[in-house]
Amino acid sequence: MIDGILLIGFGGPTPGCCARRQDCPRTPGCEAECFVAGILGDNPARSRRVAEVVAHYRRLGGFSPYNDLTFRQAAALKPELARRGVALPIACGFRHWTPWADDALGALKADGASSIALAILAPHQSSVSWDWYIRHAAEAAERVGGIAIAAVAAPWWNHPGFIAAIADRLREVTAALPSERIAKAELIFTAHAVPKPVESTSPYRTQFIETARLAAAEFGHPAHTIAFQSQPGDSSIPWSVPDILSTISAVHARGARDVVIAAAGFLVDHTEVLYDLDVEAQELCARLGVGYHRARCVHDHPAFIAALADRIAAAVAAPSATELPT
Repeated sequence: MIDGILLIGFGGPTPGCCARRQDCPRTPGCEAECFVAGILGDNPARSRRVAEVVAHYRRLGGFSPYNDLTFRQAAALKPELARRGVALPIACGFRHWTPWADDALGALKADGASSIALAILAPHQSSVSWDWYIRHAAEAAERVGGIAIAAVAAPWWNHPGFIAAIADRLREVTAALPSERIAKAELIFTAHAVPKPVESTSPYRTQFIETARLAAAEFGHPAHTIAFQSQPGDSSIPWSVPDILSTISAVHARGARDVVIAAAGFLVDHTEVLYDLDVEAQELCARLGVGYHRARCVHDHPAFIAALADRIAAAVAAPSATELPT
């Protein structure tokens, strides 16, 4: 019987030491460097790339809103699940910052939970997103002990609630534009780029294409383009294409006056969204003379929270029918 729910996501740096490294200098501003190094590896060979990404964080204040926005999602999810008869403790755990998955599972265990339903905070499936989170949560449960991942909520890239939330965010950002201008605008959906070998062995791209198609139709602007963002510049292997900057340049060359962008591969406006789109992409649009209109991510939009609650409630009701970690 499921008696607790773990929401697992990427995480982002917040003020205060994360205690990941015993030799942390604990100096002001160390959070972003430790966070990025934890992702890319504490390897001097990656120091240049680490410094590059840390500069993105520092330009935006040195921290990320990811964790706070995820906590808001959890807070909205609790009453939505209760309406479905699922009144269970919920904890958020992150892969790259506190509270770690171990911390979240420890808190659930302290609440008396021992059999957990896992909800993965990633819309599209690949070995570096979906599979990676399942494995990480299972390993954390082993370290904590006395608690296990018993069910995984099904993916929801095409759930009507998720699609409705994306479309609603698009309506918000275009509300002040004349309908004729919206009709002529280039609608672009973005997701995080992944290595080509990962993309070729997962449904990631196919699912993202389907999300974009459904959201564009729901928004009433079926013509659209997909693009990818956050590709590392120093990788020796190819990543997903086309990238967002080349896509904006291409639609400008076709005569676009405006671009309307939805980061449909992300759930919250964290630093990658804020820097890659609201800094780099917006600056490019300004240079080209193209209007830039970026929809917020779904955040705690009621339709998205309802979609997530649907998937979690189904996993709680029938854990044996859901995907279990291997």
